[in-house]
Amino acid sequence: MLPVGPAIKVSIYLNQDTGSKHRFLRDEILYFLQERGVGAGGATVLHSYAGFGSHGRLHKIDEGDVAGLHLPVVIFFVEETGKVKALLPALLEMVTDGLIEAHPTEILTSIVGSERVLA
Repeated sequence: MLPVGPAIKVSIYLNQDTGSKHRFLRDEILYFLQERGVGAGGATVLHSYAGFGSHGRLHKIDEGDVAGLHLPVVIFFVEETGKVKALLPALLEMVTDGLIEAHPTEILTSIVGSERVLA
């Protein structure tokens, strides 16, 4: 759990098909964050329905196999300021095609429930 108080929310914008040395970059970043113990609150990857980048070309999920693979994804995580500052140099080196932003935020509560998820 994250302590109540100031924190940083990091958003990393990538293309779904952007690769790294070993796998897709979105997966590489998630493994990196997990290995570094980020996210008492966890990290999330959101896949989009549609979007465009600096080139201005619109990509949509229903445009077929090739165009649908170039959709934007966003990775979010919230962490204590010191930990984010320690991670940023490696994240900045990993992301060679995308955008990283960080915003100050305030943790109001961080609760891990004991109830089981029913599926």
